[in-house]
Amino acid sequence: MRFLRPLLFAALLLGAATAANASSPFEGRWRLDPARSSALDGWQQWDLVISVTGTQVSLRHDMQWIATKVSAINVVDTARPTSIADFFRVEQRHMALYPVKDHPTPVSAAWLDDHRTLRVEAQPLIEGSQGNFVMRIYSEYRLVEGDNALLLIELHSTRSRPLVYRFTKVPAEK
Repeated sequence: MRFLRPLLFAALLLGAATAANASSPFEGRWRLDPARSSALDGWQQWDLVISVTGTQVSLRHDMQWIATKVSAINVVDTARPTSIADFFRVEQRHMALYPVKDHPTPVSAAWLDDHRTLRVEAQPLIEGSQGNFVMRIYSEYRLVEGDNALLLIELHSTRSRPLVYRFTKVPAEK
């Protein structure tokens, strides 16, 4: 019995390590389906590239308008609130509401629905024509259609309607 405990403990550690290294269905490249999404004013194409490492989730936005290409990354942590120096918002180019320079954005994130939804809340300080103000952004990244589609729902304190973006998974290149 004395030898069984260390063996059981080692098996539990191995199981936990395997689960921690398992790939999340969120990971990969997701391409915007413009016909089933809110208008993407200011852009023509949007790929969302997601990677998960422990409690950190990297949300890379690959955007394009004609020959202009922009790539920006927001890394959130589901274990604790963080600050992001250059928090990227998809609509900032079109709305001309830019973050105040040298003012990091407080961000919190959490998994919901048994890791089927990632909730992200951000409060960037925004520079507008009538002064600076805090914009509240609530985002949910939801897996749908058997993990083959991703639905992004964003609520902004500056808008009366939500933005809804639908993405399809891009097959991994071999």
